[in-house]
Amino acid sequence: MEYLDRNYAIIKERMIQQMEESLKKGRKLIDTELDTGILNFIVRPVVKAFYDFWAKHDARKGTLKQIDITLEAGKQLLLNGNSEEEFNKIVEEYFPKYLKGDQVTYQCSKHHKNYEMLKENAKDTFINYLEEVKTFLSVEEDLSEYSELARFAFKTKEIATLNLMKQLEFTEKGIRIIEEDPTILSLPAGKKIIIKALRKGFEDTKKEFLGSIDDTYD
Repeated sequence: MEYLDRNYAIIKERMIQQMEESLKKGRKLIDTELDTGILNFIVRPVVKAFYDFWAKHDARKGTLKQIDITLEAGKQLLLNGNSEEEFNKIVEEYFPKYLKGDQVTYQCSKHHKNYEMLKENAKDTFINYLEEVKTFLSVEEDLSEYSELARFAFKTKEIATLNLMKQLEFTEKGIRIIEEDPTILSLPAGKKIIIKALRKGFEDTKKEFLGSIDDTYD
């Protein structure tokens, strides 16, 4: 099953690239929000220091961990038969590890009334990621690039778009939970700024991902 390791490497490279781009975009969005408030000079040093430390340490480390866990879970699922029973077993085994690297729940209080809702959404996100990764890893055709892999995994632009929108729904749900009650965030300062940047980043990324699908299926 050489194609399995080949696909694994292609997907991992793509996911890491997306992670790095997201971290850079986050810093720019934070700067933009900080430049629009009269009193933001008070919280600017705190928020910037927090984001820079988080991006370099917790976010990068946690997201890389999530990438490895999700890909490994998908690989094990295919190697062990890809049955519904095996899928459920893999989810129960790997989700706790995935959750430890999740940057949304990590920055939120576990004692907050909405934490379990956020945690459940993270599990739904992982399950959907696992379904997607399984589809990518299963491609046996001869290929060498991500765009080729994507076209073989999701045969049409419509299927790829539906798959993306499903994943984005989970992401937006997580953001809404935080927006509706920002006290869930365990941040020293600048919660409103972080939330605005989070929302703007999501909307921008959504447009970019849809544009990427257009490019892939042209």
